[in-house]
Amino acid sequence: MRLPAALAILAATALPAAAQTEPGDPLAGRRLAETWCANCHQLAPGMRGPASDAAAPLQAIAQMPSTTSMSLRVFLQTPHANMPDYRLTREQLDDVVAYILSLRR
Repeated sequence: MRLPAALAILAATALPAAAQTEPGDPLAGRRLAETWCANCHQLAPGMRGPASDAAAPLQAIAQMPSTTSMSLRVFLQTPHANMPDYRLTREQLDDVVAYILSLRR
């Protein structure tokens, strides 16, 4: 009698953890990138890039072994001399990170 109840409790607590995914909407992130990032970065393969190649294409950034959700969040929230400080909201940050990570092959 105790075993079925214990299994039911275990299953109920495991389901929410299994359903967790990375936050953010890649399509919304792409729209934000088209507005804010396209002046300096090529946004996706096959898309026309910026006038200079001073900033890496977003797909190249996504492919770097050091690129993780956490590293992107830290980078995008840290002011840099060559990058404007956009002060993204949490939702915007989630979306841009989701978009960049979606560019991985």
